[in-house]
Amino acid sequence: MLQKIKNYFKKLWNALWNSTTIDEKAEAALKETKSRLKTMKKELVDVKNAFKNVASQSKDVFDAAKGNKRRGRKPSSKKRPKK
Repeated sequence: MLQKIKNYFKKLWNALWNSTTIDEKAEAALKETKSRLKTMKKELVDVKNAFKNVASQSKDVFDAAKGNKRRGRKPSSKKRPKK
């Protein structure tokens, strides 16, 4: 008798546990978080590159404030043959 009751509650517990969607929601949230982290990493690389560009450009602004000439493009050392 006691074994039947124990088995009944085990089956009831398993049925209740299987009917919940907590696991599925947690898995979906984890998947979404991983994809967002991957996107954030890509964006941070872009931000890093843009920041390097801003830092080099700010040096030009300080030079201009000092009265130095604008540097512009560096001349190429190779001359291209004319076609």
